[in-house]
Amino acid sequence: MVLLSFDIEEFDMPFEYGREISFSDQIKISEQGTNYILDILDKHHVKATFFSTVVFAQNVPELIRRIVEGGHELASHGYYHSKFECEHLRSSRIALEEISGKEIKGYRMARMMPVDEFEISKAGYQYNSSINPTWLPGRYNNLAKPRSIYEQAGILQIPASVSPLLRFPLFWLSFHNLPLKIYLWLARKTYEKDGYLNIYFHPWEFTNLNDSEKFGFPGYVSRNSGIKMIERMDSFITTLKSEGYNFSSISDYLSFHQINRAKS
Repeated sequence: MVLLSFDIEEFDMPFEYGREISFSDQIKISEQGTNYILDILDKHHVKATFFSTVVFAQNVPELIRRIVEGGHELASHGYYHSKFECEHLRSSRIALEEISGKEIKGYRMARMMPVDEFEISKAGYQYNSSINPTWLPGRYNNLAKPRSIYEQAGILQIPASVSPLLRFPLFWLSFHNLPLKIYLWLARKTYEKDGYLNIYFHPWEFTNLNDSEKFGFPGYVSRNSGIKMIERMDSFITTLKSEGYNFSSISDYLSFHQINRAKS
């Protein structure tokens, strides 16, 4: 299965580059990008997982309704995007369940930062997808972590996909910067090795990020954003579907994975 996931959140990334952005614009840009994503998924009849912060969900209830009514999975991305306290693990799950009317099974820490797996289990989640098992300068070094699904602290750990050789990350920045043919080749090789592909994106990537004065982003962040990102995602899904690849939410895939593991 191809597991597409999207971290929907307050668009606070400009702060990392010394720019100011109002809270209303943070929500508006992420809302716009999420609708673009849903339009693409609807076109291809593809289901995905949306990791949402509570703050974002509270401000766009109709969008959350569109996500769950479209058959997509809603999971937790914490209470706030730039503030974390351990009690947010449980409170974010409960708040998102109240907003969506759906069980929240999964968690992903903001910016893929470290989080205590035992606390995630205690908070009532079934899986954690907060690990990018690679080395990213200035962010993390997870080369010692398993690169595919494993169990820890009583829940399933679902790392983001990296290539079998060299652990090249197949996350959003790679999707923006590699030629699409090369990215597809790496995706196929990783799928052949692992039997699935777990890749993640953000809604603001589907909006135009090229205003360097406004956002302050370097070229490797803003490249192929906006309409180019919409076209690349459309082409990516079209190509894989034409080759017989199937798509699924993370929780649906894990239900199948656990059944097969129980039989083996």
